[in-house]
Amino acid sequence: MSIQTTISPHNQQPYVSRTHPLPHDLDATIQKAAAAQKEWAAVSLEKRIAIGRQFIVSPSLSSPMRPPLNERSQKEIEAMKEDIPLELTLQMGRPVSQGAGEVRGLLERSNYLLDIAASSLADVSLADTDKPGFKRYIKRVPLGVVFVIAPWNFPYLTTVNSVIPAIIAGNAVLLKPSPQTPITAERFAIALTRAGLPENVLQVLHLSPELASNVIEHPSVNFVSFTGSVAVGRVIAETAAKADGFTGSALELGGKDPAYVAPDADLDYTAAELVDGAFFNSGQSCCAIERIYVHEAVYDQFVAKVVEITKKYRLGDPTSTETNLGPVVSLASAEKIRKQVADAVKQGAKALVPEDLFATAQAGTAFVAPQVLVDVDHTMDVMTEETFGPVIGIQKVKSDDEAIALMNDSRYGLTASVWTNVEANPASEETFLKFVDKLETGTVFLNRCDYLDPALSWVGVKNSGRGVSLSKFGYDQLTRPKSVHMKIKTST
Repeated sequence: MSIQTTISPHNQQPYVSRTHPLPHDLDATIQKAAAAQKEWAAVSLEKRIAIGRQFIVSPSLSSPMRPPLNERSQKEIEAMKEDIPLELTLQMGRPVSQGAGEVRGLLERSNYLLDIAASSLADVSLADTDKPGFKRYIKRVPLGVVFVIAPWNFPYLTTVNSVIPAIIAGNAVLLKPSPQTPITAERFAIALTRAGLPENVLQVLHLSPELASNVIEHPSVNFVSFTGSVAVGRVIAETAAKADGFTGSALELGGKDPAYVAPDADLDYTAAELVDGAFFNSGQSCCAIERIYVHEAVYDQFVAKVVEITKKYRLGDPTSTETNLGPVVSLASAEKIRKQVADAVKQGAKALVPEDLFATAQAGTAFVAPQVLVDVDHTMDVMTEETFGPVIGIQKVKSDDEAIALMNDSRYGLTASVWTNVEANPASEETFLKFVDKLETGTVFLNRCDYLDPALSWVGVKNSGRGVSLSKFGYDQLTRPKSVHMKIKTST
């Protein structure tokens, strides 16, 4: 029996430990999930949604259409809002000042997914094309047991994307949190159980990679949803494909997300938004801004504004409310980021932010100074390989077409953003729509970045993954169609 220990990134001290199950115990857990799923799938959709409401209805988001909270539930949600930010900080290093957004996002996504559950899971009627004497329709039925492998960087936000629609659709869920954020999954399970979810429908598994592979290959597991790196995602896809029954998989993987700043962009607004999109959570987001292409007409002005904003960041102890830039998740990650910056400089890039402005950023720690690089190009890893840290590369371009070509010159395709003043120049919307048509990416933003709207599908192309979460299509992924063909009239 092995033990995993979570190390707090800011002080490198052990925070919590969890024990991995033995193989025979793991098999028993999976069998319990399979049995519980059959009973759960027989529960009415209306009752499943009601349990979901009780789990995560926010008082601030309540409406007359949503059932009122009982006093205990309301107190638990309010306590959760207070406890989660610091708890997340101690597990993965995000500044406590940024933790409230995770709770808000959890509530927003959950409520939306519950709002659309009935319509997304409804039978598809074909009455308008049925021939006389026939009745046909398509049901959406649960997959069975879904194995969700959650990441550490936004553990509540990414978990809710799969867990809520999977459960509401009638599946059982085996939830494996990252060893960096084990408490997050446990909170999910406790809250759902208190809301009325039957025993064994959601179970938390703390697993080694080897045990995780055993789960994927288990004959009672029907689908795996993974959020994480491309390398691990490839292993999971291969393992699932070799499993008996060809276990399905959805992969939300990395990104090298680009932005283009057009000549008419509102530079003050754009610079502030893009710096935040690059440095929030120390740049540790799959859809963080990692490369920016700026039209030559505004390049110098834009770069100056970005540097000015970056120099004002406060890197330090993430438990302090004054800090807005914390450590990265590990010493190994910090060294990888520093090496990527150093290699770019050796190849001719210019670093514009003096590291001595950030005394905490020392070798041998997980604190990495924010950096803005110019004179970069696509021969450098900093413009082509995922950084996952507080670093921005900015490249000058001469035209929209050059920007499109460079934005597409990537093995990733998660999100991209275009920054142009449509409000002042309505004709710029046509320019933006040209980018929408030509960019090879899952999401295209106008004057926004690093955000997931639960009404829109979250999807990647190329090495950013396959499958979809959020929106009505997220329910499609966690169910399968079952066609019903009835010949009513058999007499002549």
